[in-house]
Amino acid sequence: MNMKTYEQRHQALTQLKNVILKNREAIQLAIQNDFSRSPFETDTVEINVVIHEINYCLKNLKKWMQPKKVKTNLANWPAKSYQMAQPYGRVLIIGAWNYPFQLTVLPAVGALAAGNSVVLKPSELAANTAELIEKLINENFDPQTISVKVGGLQVSEKLLSERWDKIFFTGSTRVGQIVYQKAAENLTPVTLELGGKSPAIFDESCEMGVSVKRMVWAKFLNAGQTCIAPDFVYVHESRKEEFLQILKNEISQADYSIKNENYVEIINEQHTQRLVKLINNQQVVLGGKFDIAQRWIEPTVMTSVRWSDPVMQEEIFGPLLPVLTFSNLQDVVRDLKQRPAPLSLYFFTENKDRLQQMSEFSFGGGAINEAIMHFANPHLPFGGVGSSGIGQYHGAESFRCFSHFKSVLVKSTLIEFPFKYSPMTHFKKRIISLMLRLG
Repeated sequence: MNMKTYEQRHQALTQLKNVILKNREAIQLAIQNDFSRSPFETDTVEINVVIHEINYCLKNLKKWMQPKKVKTNLANWPAKSYQMAQPYGRVLIIGAWNYPFQLTVLPAVGALAAGNSVVLKPSELAANTAELIEKLINENFDPQTISVKVGGLQVSEKLLSERWDKIFFTGSTRVGQIVYQKAAENLTPVTLELGGKSPAIFDESCEMGVSVKRMVWAKFLNAGQTCIAPDFVYVHESRKEEFLQILKNEISQADYSIKNENYVEIINEQHTQRLVKLINNQQVVLGGKFDIAQRWIEPTVMTSVRWSDPVMQEEIFGPLLPVLTFSNLQDVVRDLKQRPAPLSLYFFTENKDRLQQMSEFSFGGGAINEAIMHFANPHLPFGGVGSSGIGQYHGAESFRCFSHFKSVLVKSTLIEFPFKYSPMTHFKKRIISLMLRLG
């Protein structure tokens, strides 16, 4: 059942907000049980992000729903032209485990704002959070508005075998390809929020102190299990030693520890083992300790890294930071152009010309002298390009993501010109040609 009216959508979003606020502590506990994230961090990167998105949608929803008047060309005069937002219909949203509440519920905010009927499939890897989302949604909402299905691979396969009007997926590129193939069977439109190896580039002009501090926070937030975390660093060779010294100091001062509630576990033993295999002890200059049974890896910095090394062959998605050097920025441009476009790119520099040089790189979104925080701006659409994703969301873009915009021409019957009708004459052709040229 699609929600056609403003009142229906406003009520659904308000109800979702109230359910989240009422169950804030339960959400914190579920995520803490999944991988030991502190309540403070869960508030910051999960709950508050969703509440902010709901508030933004509630504030702007009426404006978004109104038909948007656009220009009418001369050939259609006298007339008015509009774009009208229509819900896609029945929407499937498949969430990810690394931010198990936010990355499942945040897309649903846009889907509800656009008037769709929504089915959520949380990641089974964050089992406690998935079960809580199921309880909160299924006990508080009409299933025709929004409902939750939990389970593993079989549930995902069953859901993807059904016919949907829109599919939204957050996860790995490998699984994203499977989702895309299943959607193609029914020509279902998709939004894919994937990942990739997002670089952080430090040029010779950068203000190293603040830059490294921001990068360290972004890299080791959630123990590196963030799709837009800096995956590796390129630092100008003239600043390498300074960079490494400040990097070590920042990591030491942060005192990353689960006991200090500023670090998290790796989601499971399988992912911990995968990450441990990427650590080359001969390249480690900081960290390197781990405990597979406890699902823990300390922040680890590796230097003398080459693109042929295992750690550079896949998105790391963990607390390992490879460091490469460069002497000429064009070498970096060449290297990155040869590889799949990442979800994000971060450039640390005091050179104002670098903003223009960002156009030389292909990436979903990013920042200069900051990392990750572009995600928190609802005025900046978020999404990937190429292998890092298809489509965008956040803020007004979330409404557009889950809406089909119908083009409607409203023509007056008071005047009718004969130029388009038979019989066609040389004079009529000249008039039509003139109209098309004039727009």
